[in-house]
Amino acid sequence: MARHLTLAALLALTLSGCIGSDDAGTKVQTTAISTQAEIPATMQGKPAKAFFGAQPVASRQSPASFGGYSRGCQAGAVQLPETGPTWQAMRLSRNRNWAQPVTIDYVQDLSRKVAQIPGWKGLYVGDMSQPRGGPMTSGHASHQSGLDADIWLLAPQRLNLSRAERESISSVSLRRANGAYTNDKWTRQHMEVLKAAASDPRVARIFLFPGAKVKMCDEATGDRSWLRKIRPWYGHHYHFHVRLNCPRGASGCVDQDAPPPGDGCAEARQWVSNILNPPPPDPNAPAPKPRRDLTLADLPGQCVSVLQSP
Repeated sequence: MARHLTLAALLALTLSGCIGSDDAGTKVQTTAISTQAEIPATMQGKPAKAFFGAQPVASRQSPASFGGYSRGCQAGAVQLPETGPTWQAMRLSRNRNWAQPVTIDYVQDLSRKVAQIPGWKGLYVGDMSQPRGGPMTSGHASHQSGLDADIWLLAPQRLNLSRAERESISSVSLRRANGAYTNDKWTRQHMEVLKAAASDPRVARIFLFPGAKVKMCDEATGDRSWLRKIRPWYGHHYHFHVRLNCPRGASGCVDQDAPPPGDGCAEARQWVSNILNPPPPDPNAPAPKPRRDLTLADLPGQCVSVLQSP
């Protein structure tokens, strides 16, 4: 979690954008194989991302999330239709528009709400999960259990983009001063979109760059409870990352700790202060450990059957 890093390290990651480090606050998953499922010899010791990234479709199993957001997989996923009345899935070549039914429902519900906001025809939806979840070949450390979705911060002006256009069009960056402030592309409507996204009880948290959180803290009136779910994190200035709670009764799914009490505005302002006035490095801070590729032994045992399912 961010508070466990040195302030200098936080700044360095913020400045770099840290694309793919969007597993902020994820409860560390140390449970390895949780059943007696045997890992086939051909899969032992090899990066799990190679096996999950090669799966073109979901498993023929009942929908379920196994493990945590950054060490898990999903069974019985549903594919978000490429185009709907109030959304379009982007970057279709990645084949990452798969998720648990609750996530698909959430995205569609949010898109209908957002379509009522002036200037927004709906949503451009970025990465969700691979067909069977699990570690990705590139881009994200999380998005593994079918409960994460990236929503572009670009307001759609049309929802009939071709497949080629969805590969070439870019979202819009809303940050200034390395994320300490919003830029002139930020609008009041962006806050209304994020408020709608965070107000849904299915949402655990939303990751967004610090300056945007502070901007909303300064301008939000009335009920401010939704601000608690908006969490400052590296990058996330082209899109915001929605993370849902584990569905009720999902015994194999692992939630992360809830956000701290309160609106989180003081924490966001501290992030901004660290960007503007970088603290000196801590000479006693341990060197960060390089992130290694996860293997199937690091994931819940159900993930073996997810891969082996038709």
